[in-house]
Amino acid sequence: MSGRSADASKWKNLPPPPGFNNAPAKASAPSKSSSSVSANYETLKDKRAWDFAISPAKSLPMQAFMLYMSGGGVQIFSMGIVFMLLLSPFKNLAGINQAFASFAPVPANKKIAVNPKALSTLPLQKVVYLLCNLLTLALGLWKCRSMGLLPTGTGDWLAFETRGPPPEFALI
Repeated sequence: MSGRSADASKWKNLPPPPGFNNAPAKASAPSKSSSSVSANYETLKDKRAWDFAISPAKSLPMQAFMLYMSGGGVQIFSMGIVFMLLLSPFKNLAGINQAFASFAPVPANKKIAVNPKALSTLPLQKVVYLLCNLLTLALGLWKCRSMGLLPTGTGDWLAFETRGPPPEFALI
């Protein structure tokens, strides 16, 4: 036991590491005002909202590469990727208000009640998020078209084509 107290006294005389302040913080020390801290916090939240708004567009190159690597045929792997590309924009847009609720600005007057899940909060970021998700949907539809899954040719609509009477019966 005496060896342990000798070890503790050995470390007691060492200086504190660089950047470590052992003294308690003083309340009277000049610091940033609370309004500038909250303004910095709001600026950070706005930046995060913009990062979140363009996040679907950031993943487009990787998704395009995955589509390229999956090939042009109709296989289970390519169908899974296409299904993901077609479903994720709808899921993202269904939860757009919930996703942006954490980035909603806090009003300066706290007596005003603001709903962070309202459609009117952060409208520009939500429009950009909508456009980026539409790009993802367009990429998925392009892949469906290149795989031949979308009816784009005239032969795809033959079942709905109406024909007149044959020329042999037109004379009768």
